[in-house]
Amino acid sequence: MNEERVLMKGNEAIAEGAIRAGCWAYFGYPITPQNEIIAYMAQHMLDLGRVFIQAESEVAAINMVYGASCAGMRAMTSSSSPGISLKQEGISYAAGADVPCVIANVSRGGPGLGSIAPAQGDYFQATRGGGHGDYYTIVLAPKSVQECADFTYQAFDLADKYRMPVLVLADGMIGQLMEGIILPPEKKREELPARPWAVGNMAKAGRPAIHITSLDLVPEILEEKTKIRFDRYETIKKNEVRFEEYGCSASDGAEIILTAYGTSARVCQGAVKLAEAAGIKAGFFRPITLWPFPYEELAKIGAGKPILTVEMSLGQMVEDVRLSVLGNSPVHLLGHSGGVIPTEEEVFAEIKKILGSKR
Repeated sequence: MNEERVLMKGNEAIAEGAIRAGCWAYFGYPITPQNEIIAYMAQHMLDLGRVFIQAESEVAAINMVYGASCAGMRAMTSSSSPGISLKQEGISYAAGADVPCVIANVSRGGPGLGSIAPAQGDYFQATRGGGHGDYYTIVLAPKSVQECADFTYQAFDLADKYRMPVLVLADGMIGQLMEGIILPPEKKREELPARPWAVGNMAKAGRPAIHITSLDLVPEILEEKTKIRFDRYETIKKNEVRFEEYGCSASDGAEIILTAYGTSARVCQGAVKLAEAAGIKAGFFRPITLWPFPYEELAKIGAGKPILTVEMSLGQMVEDVRLSVLGNSPVHLLGHSGGVIPTEEEVFAEIKKILGSKR
C-alpha cells in the first residue's frame, strides 16, 4: 500500500477510492454538494481508458450504470438527495435483477429541493430500499475523508460478493471536508471478480446468450426469487454488520451512550470529550453499516442506560435505535433539519439535561 498521505476532499476521496477499486464506468449528473465527484471522474477516467459520461439526467445515469454492470463492468454513479430520489427506480431494477453497482449519496437538506447544506434526512430512503418492491441496499456511512476512500473501495467488493447495489451515504459536510489520507492499493482489471452471469452472446465461452431482467410475470416464481434474495440478506446481516464504539463497556462505567453517524458522529466525539472534562462518563456508538444496522450490538451496549441519538434530521435513525433496545433503555433525540449542524456544546448540554436528575 502507498503510505504517502495526500490531502483530498471527501468527494475526491470517494472518486479515487472508486477508481482504485476498479470502477470501469462512471455515469453522473451535476448537483451540489457532490460535484467534485463528477469533476474528478471527468478528469481521470478517460485518461485511464475507462468510461465517463455526464448523462442527460439522473434517470439516464442510473440506467447507464445498470447496463454497464450487466455487461460486466464495475460501474458507479453519484448524486445528492434530490438526484438520488430520481435514481430510485433504476436502483430497484438493479436490486430486482441482482445487478451489483455502487451509488454515492452526498446528502443535503430537504425535502424537495431543500438546501445545499449538509443533512441526514435520507436515512429512511437509504436503509429501507428507497424504491418500489421488497429489497435492501447495503449502506456504508463514512465520518472522515479516509473512510470516504476506504468505504467506496470496499463497496465494490460487497456489491460483487452479494450481487446487489451498495450505497455510500456521506452528508455534504463529509463530502466537502479536507483531510490527509492514505489511499488504498489499485486493483488491476484482471484482479477483479469474474462475472459469468453477464449479458451477451457467450458462444466463445461455451455458453448461450444471457438475458438479465427484474421482470417475472408469474407471481409464485417472483416470490420465490425474492425469498432467495432475502435469504442472502440474512447472510449479510450475519457477516457484514460494522460499527465503532468506545467508552461503552461495563468496565468503562458509561452513564449515557451517544449514537450518531457521519458529521453528527464527529460532533458527538467532541461532546464526549467535553463530558469527560466535566467528570461525566459518556460512551459513543456509531453504526458504520446503516443497513444492516447493528441492532444486537447496540442492544448489549445500551441495556439499561439512557441513549442520546444525534441526527441532522428530525428523527430517522432514532427509530432503529429504539428497535435495538426494545424499551429496555430510554432513548432521546437531538435532531436538526434543513442543513443545521448540531454543535458539541449543544450535545453536551443535552447530556447534562438527561443526566440532571441522576447526578
